[in-house]
Amino acid sequence: MSLAVAAPAVLPALAVAQDAATLDRVEVTGSRIKKAEIEGQTPITTISREDIARTGLTSVADIVQQLTGSGSSLNTKFNSSGNFGFPPDGSGVGAGSATVDLRHLGTKRVLILVDGIRWVNEASASGVSSSTDLNTIPVAIIERIEVLEDGASSIYGSDAIAGVVNIITRKSFDGASASVYYGEYEEGGDTKAGEIAFGGTGDNFSFFMAASHNEQDGISSTVYGPSSVPVPGTGLTFGSSATPNGRFIFTDPNTGVTRNITTPNGQFFPNGPRYPQDFIPFTTATRFNFSQFNLMLTPNERKGVFGQTTFSFDNGVNWYTRVLYNTRESLNQAAPEPIFLGPGAGTGNPYADNILISASNPFNPFGFDLISSGPGANLVLVGRRPIEGGPRRFFQDVDTWYIATGLEGMFELGDRALFWDLNFVRSKNEANQTNFGSYNIRRINLALGPVAACNADPQCVPLNIFSGPGSITPAMLNYIQPVVRDFSENELRLLSFNVSGDLFDMPAGPLAFAAGVEQRNQKGQYRPDALTVAGEYNGVPSQPTRGGYDVDEYYLEFSIPVYEAGSSRLDLSAAGRYSDYSTFGGETTGKLGLRWQLSEEFLFRGTFAEGFRAPSIGELFGAAARFDATLDDPCQIGLDGSPPTAPAANCRALGVPVGSQQINSQISVTTGGNPNLDPELSDSFTTGFVWSPAFASNTAWSERLDFEFTYYRHEVEGAIQAIDAQTQLDLCAATLEQQFCNGITRATTGDINGFANQLVNFGKIETDGYDFDVFWTLPETDIGQFKVSWSTTIVDDYEAVDGLGTLQPQGVGVEVNDSAIPEWTSNIDVDWTYGDFVASWRLRHISDLTEDCGDAASFAVCSDQANGVNNLGSTTYHDLRVGWKAPWFEGTQLTLGVNNAFAKDPPICLSCSLNGYDASTYDLPAGRFIYARAEVKF
Repeated sequence: MSLAVAAPAVLPALAVAQDAATLDRVEVTGSRIKKAEIEGQTPITTISREDIARTGLTSVADIVQQLTGSGSSLNTKFNSSGNFGFPPDGSGVGAGSATVDLRHLGTKRVLILVDGIRWVNEASASGVSSSTDLNTIPVAIIERIEVLEDGASSIYGSDAIAGVVNIITRKSFDGASASVYYGEYEEGGDTKAGEIAFGGTGDNFSFFMAASHNEQDGISSTVYGPSSVPVPGTGLTFGSSATPNGRFIFTDPNTGVTRNITTPNGQFFPNGPRYPQDFIPFTTATRFNFSQFNLMLTPNERKGVFGQTTFSFDNGVNWYTRVLYNTRESLNQAAPEPIFLGPGAGTGNPYADNILISASNPFNPFGFDLISSGPGANLVLVGRRPIEGGPRRFFQDVDTWYIATGLEGMFELGDRALFWDLNFVRSKNEANQTNFGSYNIRRINLALGPVAACNADPQCVPLNIFSGPGSITPAMLNYIQPVVRDFSENELRLLSFNVSGDLFDMPAGPLAFAAGVEQRNQKGQYRPDALTVAGEYNGVPSQPTRGGYDVDEYYLEFSIPVYEAGSSRLDLSAAGRYSDYSTFGGETTGKLGLRWQLSEEFLFRGTFAEGFRAPSIGELFGAAARFDATLDDPCQIGLDGSPPTAPAANCRALGVPVGSQQINSQISVTTGGNPNLDPELSDSFTTGFVWSPAFASNTAWSERLDFEFTYYRHEVEGAIQAIDAQTQLDLCAATLEQQFCNGITRATTGDINGFANQLVNFGKIETDGYDFDVFWTLPETDIGQFKVSWSTTIVDDYEAVDGLGTLQPQGVGVEVNDSAIPEWTSNIDVDWTYGDFVASWRLRHISDLTEDCGDAASFAVCSDQANGVNNLGSTTYHDLRVGWKAPWFEGTQLTLGVNNAFAKDPPICLSCSLNGYDASTYDLPAGRFIYARAEVKF
């Protein structure tokens, strides 16, 4: 990808050469003032349509996620359903969606615009998200993408703390075009795409229309070694204790001996196992590798149609209309849903935690009741993986409707021309998710209990979870296995008016301004299946969410020319915005900018911006739900037999018996929104320069050479976030202080059976770093012309501190929670053109990372076993592309490319909960991706 510098150092000279009236209409991301002189005040990365084609990618998110300043975010490599649970912000897991993060500040702190107007947030079918699904925007309609990595709340309002992604649609198009695309990995994952577009212009109108279809097949996780072997497995380092043969921990009332037993892996007992002779001790070797049922790449099909028209009236007023409909069908898959029963399960569901597995159940091999609570309690845990019911399959159907219309014009005020626009937007994103392969825990409870109670229900069939794989019959499945359907939606309604122009002349030029008002209404809801609401769902429980808010906003922006002398010019900018929310009141933000052109070669610039992010619908109104976190209990013996790490006296005070061993590292955490949240506030600072040295212009070795340097710093106060659960658990065990232990409860066995982790206004997040870019165009020679682009981002520091002053685990060079902050990332692009032929080579580099091995410190894949740290080595990918502009029709081009040309696998990640690697940082471990594209224009 060749990334253009948005601030050519020769702008003053350019301004003289161009028509002033044309310049007045220039649109600039990061400003509402329509003047070319505004360009360059903030660092903007521009990705052209040609750049997009060069990547060989068919998703907006995949393209933007390759920028060096991007952080971890969702894409189709995330198989994100199953036991992921519900994040505390109520946003849901975002299954099948693709988002973008800038500066590692989170996707909810990035504002997505289309033609300068905000886009609707996604509906994930599992919550009400505050992020935007870029899969709702087809690549076929994009002219270019502009990325502003700077706070812009004073210009655009809430959510622009980390930056803005502004997607500019195609407008000026005469004729028609059609393209087809096919690509596949060595391990499968075929991607097929096609698009058609046509447009035209008349005396007083123009139009553009496009339709696109993109279909991506899935890839099983078994193609990647770490996912296909039972040990170490992935996710839960040692695999799951819910196995097809079952795990049973109880105290035998006849002998007083506590048993932790199972039957041999894969063995089916047609007549039921005999107790105790057919049972063996449960060990690491008998655990279940659930990752082999995952998907490495999720199936995803998108269809979209888009149209826009502009009609010019005789009085100079233009009327525009943009309409889009986009639909996505996607699939996530997880291992057969585990059934955990007893106090050691810690699910928080009374049907599971408080259960009687009756001796009268005809399949119970023990000859006595297994009782979880009350008199005679002897049950600790039953874990059973009913593979007879197949894997869990989550199908998403997501529809997006968008309509925008408005008027644009100009009027004279004295001898000044002022430009105005009036805009109305109505958009909705709604999602349905259908889940096959889950279970009704109330019916499981009934089918395992006294047979008389089961017989009282004419549908009930006694359940056999004791006899190994194959013991659960179709009749049993029909009783306990429902189809679960969830729904959510986000809706945006927006009305805005803007005016821009010059106010009066100053010695260095006219003082320009922009002002405007905006009114937004945002509504959202999440409606889980009635079974889930009733508490009968065996999977992750949740409750409905519904809410909305209105906001009225007013802004004013100035561009102030301070002086101009020869090739030197100094401009200042100032902006302020007032936002009045129905949920919390008013908030004011401001921004100051400086653009100093010291000479034709050198431009210095800087900005200081205040920002804010209003609490979203999910964060405010999200009802109680559950998130299944992977945690190491410091008060219990580890899964690998390692001793507890917390002081023994503290653990006894917390009710943990001596010798208690952690049964499962997947611990249920109760989450939910908080209606008392305040907005996040931020300060953002950037400074840097653009240097285009004259000695490298129009010479024998260089046609043009540009250097761009930017230092950035973001500070977010009162960040809306939940305290890291592992950090809270460790501090509770180490200090016994109530501020950490509040909400953490334990069963009599010592196992955690309650963990409250509600959203709060966090302490603060601080990050700073550097961007360095080089753009070099070489002179054209007999062998063609070369262009070289080199973009590097260095993250100097990242710290997140909660409201209690505790440092959170995220940091530079650290892999944690399926995400990473590399110390530096770098892209080098080399482009070559020769007549009708083009070629490009891209190098993408990610610096090394470290992670805590946890209970896997004894595994060979933990590179530093002595310190319990695994090193994820630096990774470099190579992408190649060649193209030919055919003479058949003007603009027709054939392209062949390969991404990850040397089939580089990502480093193994022990802490990652999906497939043994970080899907938000690295490419898919499925070999080379080879693609071909043909486009015809006529």
